[in-house]
Amino acid sequence: MKIWAVANQKGGVGKTTTTITLASILARRGGRVLVVDLDPHGSLTSYLGMDPADSSYGVYKAFSEKQHEIRENIRTTNIDGINIYKSSLMLATIDRIIGGNPGKGLVLKRALSTVAESYDYVLIDCPPILGVLMINALAACDFLIIPSQAEHLSLNGLQRMVETLAMVNKSININLDYLIVPTMFDRRTKISFSSLEVMNNTYSDHIWRNYIPVDTKLRDASRTGVSVLDIAENTRSSVAYKQLTNDIIVRCKNTYQNVVLEEAV
Repeated sequence: MKIWAVANQKGGVGKTTTTITLASILARRGGRVLVVDLDPHGSLTSYLGMDPADSSYGVYKAFSEKQHEIRENIRTTNIDGINIYKSSLMLATIDRIIGGNPGKGLVLKRALSTVAESYDYVLIDCPPILGVLMINALAACDFLIIPSQAEHLSLNGLQRMVETLAMVNKSININLDYLIVPTMFDRRTKISFSSLEVMNNTYSDHIWRNYIPVDTKLRDASRTGVSVLDIAENTRSSVAYKQLTNDIIVRCKNTYQNVVLEEAV
């Protein structure tokens, strides 16, 4: 089971869109995919037609109950091949509830280990702030994806995320590889090009050498609760995300065996 986390400490950069699109691509290639919504705002949960105000099931149970059965708290979605471990607004209380508990950073890792035989990929949509939930995501995953909008205000959030990762790597003794993914790139604006240049120069070892373009089809997909591939298989963003999926798998080739690469187009 491969576990990817999608995180940034700035909102509105395409984090949830990236999570659901990558998940859909992997599912279309025959993967058994679980998405985990760790963000108390529940954007991914809402995207897939579920209510983040409902705390009767979902990932919150893993943190709030000593005897937690993850299988009972996972639901199917309207996208074939994708299940969800949904968010709850109650996740906003987790730092207060378990902040001092030993092993608090490994709750998700332990829960996911019990379904390792049931899924090929897990994608975690992370909250935009450093806390117990972010620590759990970074401790559980084996690769980190950092979407960052191609505009200057997002560069500060990107810097904070990279600094956070370095701090977490040191504190829990991991060395998590990551890839920065420029999103919402608009070829009509100079600011997109200048922001991309800064990303390339600053994070040369960890920047994806492509970008996710601005695409109205992504908004259409979000509005209807489906993947962009279900609306337009070969739209610009679909092709870019297919290539991103391939590039992540290639980057992780020393870890992942027998995975499926496909042409982006």
